Amino acid sequence: MSEVEGVVQGHRDGHGFLIPDDGQPDLYLSSQEMHAVMHGDRLRARIVRYDKRGRPEGRVLEILDRKKRPIIGRLLLESGVWLVAPEDKRYGQDILVPKNAIANATAGQVVAVELTEPPSLYSQPVGRVTEVLGEIDDPGMEIEIAVRKYEVPHRFSAETLAQAAKLPDRVRAVDMKNRVDLRDVPLVTIDGEDARDFDDAVYCTPHKQGRGKTAFKGWRLLVAIADVSHYVKPGEALDLDAYERATSVYFPRRVIPMLPEKLSNGLCSLNPDQDRLSMVCDMLVTEEGETFAYQFYPAVICSHARLTYNEVAAVLANTHGPEAARRKGLVPHLLHLHEVYRALLSQRQRRGAVDFDTVETQIVCDDNGRIEKIIPRTRNDAHRLIEEAMLAANVCAADFIAGGKHHSLYRVHEGPTPEKRTVLQAYLRALGIGMGLSDDPSPGEFQAIAQATKDRPDATQIHTMLLRSMQQAIYTGANAGHFGLAYQAYTHFTSPIRRYPDLLVHRVIKAMLGNKRYQLDPAKMDVPTPPKRPGRAKPINPASASTEVERWEVVGAHCSANERRADEASRDVEAWLKCRYMREHLGEEFSGTVNAVTSFGLFVQLDALFVEGLVHITELGGEYYRFDEVRQELRGERTGIRYATGARVQVQVSRVDLDGRKIDFRLVRETDESRPSARPPRDKTGQAAPRQPTDKLVEVQRQDREVKASGKRARSGSASRSGGATAASPVKARKAAARQATESGKPRKRR
Repeated sequence: MSEVEGVVQGHRDGHGFLIPDDGQPDLYLSSQEMHAVMHGDRLRARIVRYDKRGRPEGRVLEILDRKKRPIIGRLLLESGVWLVAPEDKRYGQDILVPKNAIANATAGQVVAVELTEPPSLYSQPVGRVTEVLGEIDDPGMEIEIAVRKYEVPHRFSAETLAQAAKLPDRVRAVDMKNRVDLRDVPLVTIDGEDARDFDDAVYCTPHKQGRGKTAFKGWRLLVAIADVSHYVKPGEALDLDAYERATSVYFPRRVIPMLPEKLSNGLCSLNPDQDRLSMVCDMLVTEEGETFAYQFYPAVICSHARLTYNEVAAVLANTHGPEAARRKGLVPHLLHLHEVYRALLSQRQRRGAVDFDTVETQIVCDDNGRIEKIIPRTRNDAHRLIEEAMLAANVCAADFIAGGKHHSLYRVHEGPTPEKRTVLQAYLRALGIGMGLSDDPSPGEFQAIAQATKDRPDATQIHTMLLRSMQQAIYTGANAGHFGLAYQAYTHFTSPIRRYPDLLVHRVIKAMLGNKRYQLDPAKMDVPTPPKRPGRAKPINPASASTEVERWEVVGAHCSANERRADEASRDVEAWLKCRYMREHLGEEFSGTVNAVTSFGLFVQLDALFVEGLVHITELGGEYYRFDEVRQELRGERTGIRYATGARVQVQVSRVDLDGRKIDFRLVRETDESRPSARPPRDKTGQAAPRQPTDKLVEVQRQDREVKASGKRARSGSASRSGGATAASPVKARKAAARQATESGKPRKRR
């Protein structure tokens, strides 16, 4: 049998997977093989057998490298033994801590522990406490855990802070040299109410030039972007820290910025009535929404107002209202922005760009950092106006770089793979949707399907399947276009305060304006090799990146990986907050909608709270359900009962797993608005299946909370995780395994 090398990805149930470096299928490692290794370790393993479905199973031959990083968890005292239960359940084993190595921590606190002895086949890992984060209920503790759990850099180096402190507090006269002075142009920023850093300002005015057939009639659109590259130079401490982070990470009530606050909220932020350095994309847009001409140049601007989306939407809706009266001098310019937006939008529709109507939510927290409410985030014309202006500037940047044949980073979004296209076509046929896909589908085909199905009760599931069939957007040095937006070339230019790729694009454009070429610094390639992604070539090893093309590929892979890491950390915090929020609603009933169907149950989103939970298949009554992968529905073999997306249901909050970030519902009944295919389970007499008494459920939950509050946890080492629970309670074990199967399968829309 062949041997492979790769990185271990643990599973909370005790087993694990070796992710091979060469992109081969993941290698299953049994719980016994995982005794001596931990999540994140580098191994060499041998394939020893294949299961019935052809999946390889392996045996560990050698541990090549132990991942050296602190592990976050709860410090517990059990039977006189101190141990740390990792917050990341993929580690699979508790860490023993000698009494003299707990620092000043107390039982129940969240700590960071460093391994002093790795695990072996017959012993658990041993470590020492290196940092005490605090109590689990401390405000913001979920963020402190997440940034360490996902290894998000959250402390700037001393060199970076010192360099930032030396920067001026305001733009100096020397900084304005060789820049176009646009301080008299009424550029404005338009952002959310809670925004703190403003990296883009816009202005629009009608424009005419020429006569006859060559005459131009349309608008002049200015998009001014903070010139971060003027202050953050390649190779300096500020740049090295920014590259390591690659992106800002946004949590409820807190941001882990890519740049120190002096830059992100001060010197680079386009605050109102403050002179600021910027890079400007100056465009001429025709009445048909096409960019007729553009140019880039460095400028100095002064934002005339800090506007919010809601404020601008109110002005556009009523030019004689109170909001318009307060911004009287800016109303004509806002109307011109709205005009060019409508032209750009019409061009988007003609281009066939994919545009799904999805409901995004916003978490509103109280002073203690706990969820107060979750509200839908309403997108209005002001949101879309800014989005179209930024898209236009990004497209111009990509076109400028591609036209100059300069290396850079592109934002690439590829269409469906042949395999995913086949699955999608089968799904559409099963639903009776008579709109197929060609062998080489265009974005317009996807948009046509989305438009044709937008009024169906299962529109959300259809649109989700359309999204799943596409590949994830990435940063890469090779331009392959943007499928979703229907652009031949696209990059990110408009957010250099919070995204490192945008900062690189600014440097490239500046170099091209000066008839120079921007060269990446090989010394910055000190990043781990990213894992191979399905359907792509094996990533380049940073240590061997010798050509300029390879260096850009390494930088792109690094930025893409850190972008995904930031998303995972943000989702983890939101899931923790939602679980904490739903613990206050245990036993309560809510109406909701089935928004996803899997082989192990139904995912239901509550109408009032915008929280999603799982109705496990074992909670659907005494029936054997078969999952129809094509139709995405569960069908009872005996009764023919079907549960499909879009069904309206009434559920009860039955369990909240704060550690696992999971919420379980119990199906109470289908509501009157249910789809005919989704009916409540019935017994042999045709009567509805009896409900579990609510008071009994609440009592069980109360007892469960009391046991947890006592700090006692039943443990029997790493071996119990692999088999003990399953032997004692097969139903619970199946539920746990099913819930874990969802961790990597939930789609997430990206722009």
